[in-house]
Amino acid sequence: METRKIDFSKKDLVALAPLAGYTDLPFRHVAKKFGVDLTFSEMISANALLHHSRKSLKMIEKSPLETPYIVQIAAGDEKVAKEAVEILNDIEGIDGIDLNCGCPVPKVVSQNSGSSLLKDLDQLARIVETIKRYSNKRYTSVKARLGFNEKIPEDIACTVESAGADFLTLHGRTRSGRYKAPVDYDAIARAKAAVKIPVIANGDITSLQKVHEVRERTDCDGVMIGRGAVGNPWIFWQIKEERTFVDKSKILEIVLEHYDAMLRFYGERGATIFRKHLHTYSKSFPNASAFRDRINRISDPVVIREMIVEFFSN
Repeated sequence: METRKIDFSKKDLVALAPLAGYTDLPFRHVAKKFGVDLTFSEMISANALLHHSRKSLKMIEKSPLETPYIVQIAAGDEKVAKEAVEILNDIEGIDGIDLNCGCPVPKVVSQNSGSSLLKDLDQLARIVETIKRYSNKRYTSVKARLGFNEKIPEDIACTVESAGADFLTLHGRTRSGRYKAPVDYDAIARAKAAVKIPVIANGDITSLQKVHEVRERTDCDGVMIGRGAVGNPWIFWQIKEERTFVDKSKILEIVLEHYDAMLRFYGERGATIFRKHLHTYSKSFPNASAFRDRINRISDPVVIREMIVEFFSN
């Protein structure tokens, strides 16, 4: 099956980060429609795949708009990684497999996966080599942090490149920095300078201005946005259109596109799941608190849609 090549040549690639609980198929559909170039599934546990978890298989489903599309897995050893890859090989529409080497959550770290792999670069390399060897997908990639406790961006980048990865995404904090420490874009720049494979910069990219700053400081081949897109997926439209301002009509269009995608994917319960998104979408609008209070009491999809139109039109 032919896949679409990821274009790193112009250094203007914009990717949506995997974000548990948020970057499901409906959210990725919206991000793709309004400007994002590359999407990733939410992080999938390789162990869960081996047990044919229905939830995990549902999380792998993609929107027709998602090309290219990468599935991200968390794996702590080669055997599990190999078996997970063999399952993914039988699923069409996946353009690559990404190894998570950045998740700081204790439950993931305790299983020797996620950012735990940054403490053992030899093991990280063996898993990447395994994915590369057995995958029938076009791309093998890695998403990592700068290190576990200490910053070792060059070592990580060189390890990933030597193991055969096609590109690397680097979040500009260590595992111990979680999501609070300042993002070190200069460390990402050092990683970029140390390798020949493309490097994508990630961490606290929340505006068009920040995109320009990160591109200039890191010389990276792309930027990845995660939490900066929650409640603000129109950031992708702003980046592609070079707009600092977003009109209310565009925001309403995007919110409705997301809402309708939720209903298609989840059925009627998508309306109540969507409440968490409405909480973030409404934050900067007048009377947001009263709107959220009313929405929390409603479950009828038609009524919720009418309320969305009324609120975001005023």
